[in-house]
Amino acid sequence: MATETLIWLLPLPPLLAFFLIVLFTNKNKALSHTIAVGAALLSFAGSMVVFFSTLGVDHFGEHPFESSINWLPTGEGFLKIGVLIDPLSAVTLFFVAITVLMIFLYSVGYHNFGQPVGDHDRAGLPPHGATMKDDKGKKHTVLSIEPMYSRFFAFIGLFAFGMYTLVISDNLLTMFVGWEIMGLCSYLLIGFWYGKPSARAAAIKAFMTTRVGDVFMLLGIAWLYTATGTLSYREIFTEEMLHSLASVGTPVLGLSAAGLIGLLLFIGTIGKSAQWPLHIWLPDAMEGPTPVSAMIHAATMVSAGVYAALRFFPLLEAEPTGTTLSIVSLIGTFTAIFAATIALAQNDIKKVLAYSTISQLGFMIAALGIEAYIAAAFHLVTHAFFKALLFLGSGSVIHGMEHGAFHSNDHVDPQDMFNMGGLRKKMPITFWTFLIGGFALSGFPLVTAGFWSKDEILADAFAHHHYAVLITLSIAALMTAFYTMRQITLTFLGEPRTKAAEHAHETPWTMTLPLVVLSIFAIGFGWVGIPEKFPLVGGLLPNLFHDFVGGTLAEHPKAPEFSWVPLAISIGVALGGLGLGWLVYKDVKAGQPDPLKKPLGPIYTLLANKWYFDEFYNFFVVRPVTWFSEVFSYIWMDKFLFDGFLHSIGAGAAFIGNTIRNYFDKPIINELIGDKLGAYWTFQPAGRALRKVQTGRIQTYLLGALATLLIVGALYYFIF
Repeated sequence: MATETLIWLLPLPPLLAFFLIVLFTNKNKALSHTIAVGAALLSFAGSMVVFFSTLGVDHFGEHPFESSINWLPTGEGFLKIGVLIDPLSAVTLFFVAITVLMIFLYSVGYHNFGQPVGDHDRAGLPPHGATMKDDKGKKHTVLSIEPMYSRFFAFIGLFAFGMYTLVISDNLLTMFVGWEIMGLCSYLLIGFWYGKPSARAAAIKAFMTTRVGDVFMLLGIAWLYTATGTLSYREIFTEEMLHSLASVGTPVLGLSAAGLIGLLLFIGTIGKSAQWPLHIWLPDAMEGPTPVSAMIHAATMVSAGVYAALRFFPLLEAEPTGTTLSIVSLIGTFTAIFAATIALAQNDIKKVLAYSTISQLGFMIAALGIEAYIAAAFHLVTHAFFKALLFLGSGSVIHGMEHGAFHSNDHVDPQDMFNMGGLRKKMPITFWTFLIGGFALSGFPLVTAGFWSKDEILADAFAHHHYAVLITLSIAALMTAFYTMRQITLTFLGEPRTKAAEHAHETPWTMTLPLVVLSIFAIGFGWVGIPEKFPLVGGLLPNLFHDFVGGTLAEHPKAPEFSWVPLAISIGVALGGLGLGWLVYKDVKAGQPDPLKKPLGPIYTLLANKWYFDEFYNFFVVRPVTWFSEVFSYIWMDKFLFDGFLHSIGAGAAFIGNTIRNYFDKPIINELIGDKLGAYWTFQPAGRALRKVQTGRIQTYLLGALATLLIVGALYYFIF
């Protein structure tokens, strides 16, 4: 099979799995998860074949793996859609395929492990301390899939299809189709426990917030097509086309068409990748099952936003004034430190990771803003591995706590880290893999993948004299290491602080095996991007990532010159944050408040309440819009204006009708013509006779139509 043909087929197995589960196997749990995991395995195998095929291409720009077909006629030609694999899409395909397969496999154990604690709402409300092992759902579930277990695997299959479609697309249109499919799936999966009000609210919040960014992105796509007549990456991102777009001025911020279109597209990334100020949906997305959190935070949703920004980076770079890149850098840098401060005061194990994701995505966006293209792509890949590991690890912890709560009858919040402690001995595999993921997130020196990718971002910031970005990201990295060690210490170290933690135990192999696999990549993938001039280890391995991914751009970016300053900062903030986090939280006892609460005072309250951004949006956006829709729009516009107008028309029509009926229809038609002149007695028998022709059977009408067609055809043949 040709590589181009295989690329077309990559998204199909998850899509077929979705339809098979929905239509045929939704009553069979084992068959449903077997189909889903098998589909993920097929796409994984195909992705690996495609990825390793790209490694053998020396001059990628001259021999890309691409294929296109005519899709929509445009009058002068056709709008083409197709597939494209270049270095950027190849490495994205690599981590997507691995993380998706691991999440699918993990989901089998996640949804089949544990026992329910008490009864629960059969309309989709999760049991306290339970899985979906015996959940049957109701017939009114989404798409009428009765068992919730099968519904879950159908939806994550569709989710994977959306991401694969986005990655392999050679144009912005089909990329946007995959983008929107993932938006739908995030809504369905965040609100998976739809009997729970908070889950329903979170799903709506995610859908509406990301739609804000998507509308602007669609405007950018429409403008780009109007200006260029194409949406193909290969045709848009040529030197001539970019120069043409950059030479057209606009009245907005003094930007050129290239800069403003790039900014519109970037707003889509702000929504999808939860950058400030559209960050508010991502922490609430934790309402979905933990594998969904991993899909959203690592394998698909938020990664898609950064991937898209990397895709249209030439547009951002083409802006002559540099304003667009400055805006990108500002948004990313602020988001990185803003989300890190909030993570310091969160007690929910998944909420900490959620704000960590927002912060790390800020690192990537900031890197793009300072033109550190390869560093952003490198951190995207490493982050996908260690964040998937951390989310799946948190799910394992929660399951262990739920099982402990069931056996001890201690109904505490299984996601509150202050109810944990001592799980290192109870869940050793989860502990060691989570420790690896946490150290990778913190950037533990030399050992973890997160160190190499984060250090490259800081090195680029230093090399290009973006000192404000360097300082801000360094502080954010220090906070990252601190709250990561806070999480590890509260969860795994010390003594159990509740009976549930005392009775927790390790999860099954379907959950721990993906943790082990992902932990290998959380360490080993960093080795492919070690700078050549790095002390001691530099040059032992070629900088494969830089050499390969740099081929995506027309001009291969140069690696930053080695300097001890960003390296010392990177090592210092990682070790300093980890050490400080352990010192502060190592002696926390049962019932003791957060040690930061007293010294920080009102600042801690501010951070714990997420800077009151939800309250701000609720007061200044949600409530005014609600008032407008309920009071102004419904009462004044709908009921008073439109209904009043329509009711007046109705009353006028009724008056005219009654007048005609009383003075024309009854005296003239009915009494004079019908009764006195005998029309009634003439037409009534004819009507009764003709009524027999109308049998009400479709077969009779079709037979009559066929007979008429034959008669007319015969007459036409013999006469003409």
